[in-house]
Amino acid sequence: MARRLVVDPVTRIEGHLRLEATLDDSNTITEAYSSGTMVRGIEKILVGRDPREAWTLAQRVCGVCTLVHAIASVRAVENALGITIPRAATIMRNMMIAQQFVHDHVMHFYHLHALDWVDVVSALDADPVATATLQKSLSPWHNNTAAYFADVKAKLRGLADSGNLSLFGNAYWGHPGYRLPAELNLLAVAHYLEALDWQIGATRVHVILGGKNPHPNFVVGGVPMPIDMSSHSALNQEKLDALKQSIDSMVTFVDQVYLPDALAVASHYKDYARVGGGARDYLTWGEFPGDDAARPSSMLVPRGMVRDRDLSRLIKPSPRDEQRLMEFVAHSWYSYAGGNSKGLHPFKGQTSLNYTGPQAPYDQLNVAGKYSWLKSPRWDGRAVEVGPLARVLVMYASGHGQTRELVDASLAKLGLPQAALFSTLGRTLARALETKVFVDALSRYHRDLVAAIRAGKTDTFNQAKWDPKTWPTTARGVGTGEAPRGALGHWVTIKNRKVANYQMVVPTTWNASPRDAAGNPGPYELALKGVKLAVPDQPLEILRVVHSFDPCMGCAVHVADAQGGQVGEAKSGLNVTLR
Repeated sequence: MARRLVVDPVTRIEGHLRLEATLDDSNTITEAYSSGTMVRGIEKILVGRDPREAWTLAQRVCGVCTLVHAIASVRAVENALGITIPRAATIMRNMMIAQQFVHDHVMHFYHLHALDWVDVVSALDADPVATATLQKSLSPWHNNTAAYFADVKAKLRGLADSGNLSLFGNAYWGHPGYRLPAELNLLAVAHYLEALDWQIGATRVHVILGGKNPHPNFVVGGVPMPIDMSSHSALNQEKLDALKQSIDSMVTFVDQVYLPDALAVASHYKDYARVGGGARDYLTWGEFPGDDAARPSSMLVPRGMVRDRDLSRLIKPSPRDEQRLMEFVAHSWYSYAGGNSKGLHPFKGQTSLNYTGPQAPYDQLNVAGKYSWLKSPRWDGRAVEVGPLARVLVMYASGHGQTRELVDASLAKLGLPQAALFSTLGRTLARALETKVFVDALSRYHRDLVAAIRAGKTDTFNQAKWDPKTWPTTARGVGTGEAPRGALGHWVTIKNRKVANYQMVVPTTWNASPRDAAGNPGPYELALKGVKLAVPDQPLEILRVVHSFDPCMGCAVHVADAQGGQVGEAKSGLNVTLR
């Protein structure tokens, strides 16, 4: 007999996500439903404001993906007004974006996703000597002695004996799905703790170039950080040296900790190369522009789309394509003036609330009607996955040398075919591999910045068209890029020097979207179908699949109740019910 499994809220993500799944008699998911349950008011707040300040509010849509929303916003306004930025500003933006990727991916692996694979309690059975030997076999990372791992084990034992596992307290320890050796579990716990401290230094690029982290500063027309080797407040040699020190530390951690750990963990879960594939189409808007910041072909991550998992050719999508790019609200808590069965391009996007969801926190979703605060973006009517896997696939298909080498070598080491990329394991592996590509690019961008300064190319701001009197009466612009979680776009319409309409289509809107007007599931919903649960009231398998996307629900929903009323509530901790 079919049963409904409810996981609400899904923890270890940014924001609030509810999942409902129908299980058959073998505890296999036959249908899944993804519901974003949090709302906020960014897009409506921006209407009527000076477009040059839009980025300051747009980046507040999330406490994690702050910088990438600011970048998308300033790019949208620059695109609308025809503003180009100096080369040094492009490099500095690239450095800040790359740092965001590296920081975010390391944090996600250790602090959000690793505990789906690592049994912390099992680490109490590990032999510190054997763990040290394992560490030395993986990389030359300096924390590799038996005494070091004995100390980590003792700290963990202290938590366990106290009866309070603290930050490790709410999980399914002992679940039959865990299968890492005790020593690898202890190694991962040690690196989990090290990654907490590592984050302090990893934020330095944002702090130096943007003034703070999170929510660093930007400006339409470039960056607010001037370059002056004789000024204490500008970018000078001391700050360039501090940037290099931070970047070198990030490179070392990725090379000697994150990437080896990801491969070591993957080697014990190769069956997940056949689980959670989901959508068959993958989209990138592209990121890290070269000398010509306005030219998509100059980007490190190309703009492209892989259709039907065919890596032999790439489609070049356009964010201005009003026939293929559309958002639907048939199963979302919004209404369109022209009817809910039709899709709208973001330039024509509407944000009108129509909440018809559960009136009590644990009422079942009306999945035949509206059941999420996320809209349903579709490309040419198809659900599309965005994120690390999409970027790696597009870079691989475009012939990017380092990506091809990393992918081929990693699959060979794991003994897996290329088809394994289209899975939960492939998604997790792709995140680690692109981190290596981007941290190396970060080092390269630092060298490029030094070279630009030596060549006298020190302008960081273009004042042209800064005066609103020079603007056209009406202008439309789109700012696209890649956030850590995938393709990001901001669409702005400017009328009479003010924002007239503002729409965001963010990575988690693509991935966590509900069904569209034709009934087609979103990528989360597709990925969960067919997943079998060993213990239904401990749905570890669901967490593995969904966490591999790295949900960011705060980015994906942008509208608050106009009357200030409560539209839902969340309960701390993971709540699972079977009905």
